[in-house]
Amino acid sequence: MLQDPRAMDKNTAESVIDNAADIPIVPRELSWLAFNERVMQEASDPSTPIIERMRFLGIFSNNMDEFFRVRVAEVRRHILLPQMVHEPSEDQVDDETLMHDIQDKVVKLNKQFDKLYKQVSKELQESNIYILPSHHDMSDDQSLWLKHYFRTSIRPFICPIIVHKDMDLGSRLSDDDFYLAAELEYEGNTEHALIEVPTKEISRFILLPNNSRQQQFILLDDAIKHCLNDIFGSVFEYDKIQAFSFKMTRDAELNLTDDIEQSVLDKMSKGLRRRLQAEPVRLVYDQDMPESILKMLTKRLKFSSHDSMIPSGPYRNFRDFIGFPNVGGVSLEHRKLPAVPSHAFDSNDNALDAIAKEDILLYYPYHSFGYFTELLRQAAFDPRVSKITINIYRVAKDSRVLHALCDAARNGKKVTVVVELQARFDEFNNIELSKQLEAAGIHVDFGIPTLKVHSKLCLIERREGNELKLYAHIGTGNFHEGNAKIYTDFSYFTAHPEITAEVAQVFEFIKYSYKPFTFKHLIVSPLNSRNSIAALIEEEIRQAEAGNPAYIHIKVNNLCDNHIAKLLCRASQSGVEVKMLIRGMCSLQTNTKGVSDNIHVTSIVDRFLEHARVFVFGNQGDPRVFITSADLMKRNLDHRVEVGVPIYDKHLKRQILDIFKLQMSDNTKARIIDKKQSNPYVQPTTSKKVRSQIAIHQYLSKIEKEQSETDYD
Repeated sequence: MLQDPRAMDKNTAESVIDNAADIPIVPRELSWLAFNERVMQEASDPSTPIIERMRFLGIFSNNMDEFFRVRVAEVRRHILLPQMVHEPSEDQVDDETLMHDIQDKVVKLNKQFDKLYKQVSKELQESNIYILPSHHDMSDDQSLWLKHYFRTSIRPFICPIIVHKDMDLGSRLSDDDFYLAAELEYEGNTEHALIEVPTKEISRFILLPNNSRQQQFILLDDAIKHCLNDIFGSVFEYDKIQAFSFKMTRDAELNLTDDIEQSVLDKMSKGLRRRLQAEPVRLVYDQDMPESILKMLTKRLKFSSHDSMIPSGPYRNFRDFIGFPNVGGVSLEHRKLPAVPSHAFDSNDNALDAIAKEDILLYYPYHSFGYFTELLRQAAFDPRVSKITINIYRVAKDSRVLHALCDAARNGKKVTVVVELQARFDEFNNIELSKQLEAAGIHVDFGIPTLKVHSKLCLIERREGNELKLYAHIGTGNFHEGNAKIYTDFSYFTAHPEITAEVAQVFEFIKYSYKPFTFKHLIVSPLNSRNSIAALIEEEIRQAEAGNPAYIHIKVNNLCDNHIAKLLCRASQSGVEVKMLIRGMCSLQTNTKGVSDNIHVTSIVDRFLEHARVFVFGNQGDPRVFITSADLMKRNLDHRVEVGVPIYDKHLKRQILDIFKLQMSDNTKARIIDKKQSNPYVQPTTSKKVRSQIAIHQYLSKIEKEQSETDYD
């Protein structure tokens, strides 16, 4: 039997990494922008239903907001605070040059975006859906209706900020909102005021009354512009008034204190308050904004030459368009795919009994997340269940997962929830969640202060006769009902005694990180992930060098760890076939002669967000298959708690391999990640078109039906 290559000792694995050849690297920020350009491609694809195209523009905008809050903010800190101790960039690029390249690319993307929005809006009209470009396009009757609607439904949520010279304007603004900057002129004097557009209280899309077949919308911000006199007329005198939109983005970095007297909750709460007053990193504004308003904003918000100031179209916070309403026919958006039944769960009344019989694999959103919530619901009142342990990174609003855990606690079960307070942009939600769980009698842990807990684990203990049996869930995605409808993720359920025992060890590590732990089956960050992956790659290199077939297949969200990238290039040079599906950032330059000739990377952007992580190693014809919560990034390998699990069941292993093959065959929604990051579509080599997300639904439906018929016979 072949020795497990992961048994390679740490020094040997690190030597393999250090000796890997230097390779050309794509800066991760530029690679990320190339990913978001792929999102924009979906909005420009005429085969995508028109409502979905508008929603993809919203996704693009939402992505860009986060990019500036996180990635650009970090580059900016490096420029402004060169003396600050921070890890050197793995990309080995000058920060000033990188910032310049980022700004150039962002300006180009914004121009494409503005042009595409006009195009999609025009095509939307073919379905009798109109977004009026301004309030001037309304009829007199619509104008009267809107003024009444404004006074009764919008104005109560508006209180302008009047700008004066001693004001710290930046401290008054939120980067989660956007604003109209109004300029009032009276007898040669000028006043400025800011209006927060209240999208949290009022829908961004106002459907106007209309006697024709047309469905006509006006955006909330345009409605406010139309009614400026109803805001200011009762207080100010002016000869002229005008308003233009802008949005400020802040640095999203949370700096936590090291004060040991403070609780983790207190540290996170203070960190969030500091984020609200963090330095601005981007100002996006209406390109028609007069110079007088722009000068006022840049001065009051203290923008420097290192900040991104981006002129754009008239609309901000385009992320609201993710929820663009369909007031037309069902053909204007994606047809919903029916959930694929899980025969393994459906053929058993009790979910834990189903897992006891066999390992079960679900693939969301094709399978229903309801199988997991039903598992927890049953465990909550099963008298044989004594303990439930789970780690939470993100959960849905009014989560059934949390309801089941609270029910279990009320039924006397010992329930422990590890809540990751540092889940970016969910920090406040998770603080409130922790308080609710504790109030329900649940024991809440906050993990390891220096490591984010990003694993997707649940462990259930049940007394069966004289035996205490463990049941485990290990997944690639969060326990989030909403995400499970639009993210592709694997959920693996097992009662394998050695694997479940190791899952219990992971929870012990989270609680007592100072103790030594050894894992035979699981790949666990930060304990053994880097060395395990390096050893598995090295084993394929050895096989190729010995003249044997060797391959590595990887599916991740991001590949930005340069040590792993170097090893993959070394594998390529040794003749190992490397195929990768990478949704987002890929810092490895493909198609470089003599370096990455045997590396083929594609990216799929389609109706579902590709989120599952899979590692496959050829292993001389008996593939080693892992699913994991970790991407190939330094943060995932070294600075987070991540868990990967080997799939031993031959039928489940075959499913994952078949799904990967379908994804690599995609010639409809797959793009090639080349060295220029130009995102060319994969061209069909045959007349058969393959759209993997649809093909996977058909594949899973077929095998579940076959399994059901086999058992019935």
